[in-house]
Amino acid sequence: MNRQGITRRTMAGGLALVPTGFALAQGIDATINRSQSDRNFEVTERELLAGRLPINSGITLDIPTLSENGNSVDVGIKVDSPWTREDHIRMVHILSEMNPFPVVARFQLGYRAGRADVATRIRLAATQKVVVLAETTRGLIHRAEQEVIVILGACLEGG
Repeated sequence: MNRQGITRRTMAGGLALVPTGFALAQGIDATINRSQSDRNFEVTERELLAGRLPINSGITLDIPTLSENGNSVDVGIKVDSPWTREDHIRMVHILSEMNPFPVVARFQLGYRAGRADVATRIRLAATQKVVVLAETTRGLIHRAEQEVIVILGACLEGG
């Protein structure tokens, strides 16, 4: 007999409900809703542009159009710039259309970098558009995008 009023049966029943609630919460977090993701992507891009019209040239993207595994997609970015102390690329943003968090990477460049040439690997949740925005010290924004077909997606399990 248990003096505190908790029996093994009530304890086991309570513990059985915990994994169910956890699984439901995980399922909600892991589901990518295309309309929400698109809205977040569009809002993020609009915030980065801050009312400026992007220039659709000046960026060379090296991204595979077909990726077998979304867990590691190679990205190379080169941005044409005069690269003077007064006019050079100061920030490069990589955005993804369908990831839970649209901003995949940001690179801050100083004058001493000498050129805007960055490379990284990113995770992609599904087939989607990858957008690169490069901001100059004069406030101009260059923009480029490429569609990447992803066979095996990443980012779908909350990570």
